[in-house]
Amino acid sequence: MNTEIQSFIQKYDLLGCIQCGRCTGGCPVTVRTSLNVRRFVYNALDENMLDDLAKLPEVWDCTACNTCAVRCPKGLKPVEVLIGLRNILVESGVVQPAVRDALESAFREGNPWKKSRATRSDWMDGLEVNIVEPGEKVENLIFVCCTIAYDPKVQVIAKNLVKVLNKSGVDYGFIGNDETCCASEVYNLGEVGEEGLFDMMVEDNTELLNSYDAARIVAISPHCYSAFKKQYPNLKAEVIHYTHLVKELLEDKKLELTKELPKKIVFHDPCFLGKQNNVFDEPRYILSQIPGAELVEFDRSKQRSLCCEGGGGKMWVETESRKERLAETRIGDAKDLGAGLVAVACPFCFLTMDDALKAKGFEEEMRVAEILEILGELID
Repeated sequence: MNTEIQSFIQKYDLLGCIQCGRCTGGCPVTVRTSLNVRRFVYNALDENMLDDLAKLPEVWDCTACNTCAVRCPKGLKPVEVLIGLRNILVESGVVQPAVRDALESAFREGNPWKKSRATRSDWMDGLEVNIVEPGEKVENLIFVCCTIAYDPKVQVIAKNLVKVLNKSGVDYGFIGNDETCCASEVYNLGEVGEEGLFDMMVEDNTELLNSYDAARIVAISPHCYSAFKKQYPNLKAEVIHYTHLVKELLEDKKLELTKELPKKIVFHDPCFLGKQNNVFDEPRYILSQIPGAELVEFDRSKQRSLCCEGGGGKMWVETESRKERLAETRIGDAKDLGAGLVAVACPFCFLTMDDALKAKGFEEEMRVAEILEILGELID
C-alpha cells in the first residue's frame, strides 16, 4: 500500500467505519443526487481507486451539512473524506472554473466573490459605524463575512446589526477593510493541504483578530462562527454568534421590539449554526420576543433540519441533478405549515431559500427574511 493511501486512511480513520450506512441514509442530498457517502468511504480504502474517486462529480454534491457525522455511531466524520477527495483535485489543478476562481479570489482579494479588498466596507456608507483599530479595547469585535459585505441582497443584515448595536448602546467595533475571508468555504472547496491556502488564511486571520483587545468576536455568519470555533485554535477572544449577543440584549432590556408582526413564523436552522455547533435556542428566543408573532416548527428541525444546499462550497458549484432543490422542499414545507415568514440566521440560507421561494412562485404568500432584517423593521 502506497504512502498516500496510508496517510488518507489514517487521517480520516477509514478503518473505523463499520459500513452501517447511516451516513448515506441521513444525507439530505442523497434523495436528489447520486451521492453515496458510505460507498465513498468504503472505496477510499482501495489504493487503486483514490484518484478515480476524486474525479467523480458526486464529490461536489456534498454540502458539508454534517448530518453524516451527527448520525455516525462510531463518531467518524465522513464529510471530511469527501473534502479530502476534493483536495486531491485542487492539488492536481483539475477543478471547475468557478471553484478555481473562488479560491484564487480568496487568495488575492480576501474573499471568494472576485470583489476588491478596498470595497469591503462600502456597505457602511451613510451609517454611524464604529471601526476600531488594532490594540484598541472593545467588548464586541464584529466580523461581517464576505457574502454579507459584498452581496447587496444581504448587506441589510450587517446594516441592521449596526442599528441594533447603536440602539442598545453596547460596546462594539467593526474591523473595516482589514477584515478578510474566514476561509470556511476555502476549506470546504478542498484547499486543505498542509501549508496551503486554508492554513495560511487561518494564520493571517488569527494574527489580525488577536491584534485587537477584544473580549468577544461576534460572527454574523454561521460559517464564520463555525470556522472560528472549530478551526482557529489560537484565538484569544471568546467567539459567539450574533444571536447570542442579541438574546443577551433582549434579556437585559437593552433592546426592545416595539412594533407588532402578526405573522406565523417558522425558523430554518442553518446547518453550520445548528448541526455543526448546537445553537438552537438563541434564534428561537429572539423570534419569541416579537410582539404578535406565532412561532411554528418544521417537522425536520434542529439536529434534523433539512439543509438548504448553500454550504460546502455549493455557492460556487452547480449540481447536475434536475430534481427539486432541498431549499424548494423547505419552502414547500413552510407553505404546508401556513407560515407567512420563513426566518433564517445565515446569508447562504437566505439566498438559497429566497431563490426557492421565487422558483416555487410563493412570493405573494410568504417571505424569507434573515432575523436581523426582521429586527431592523421592529425597532424605532
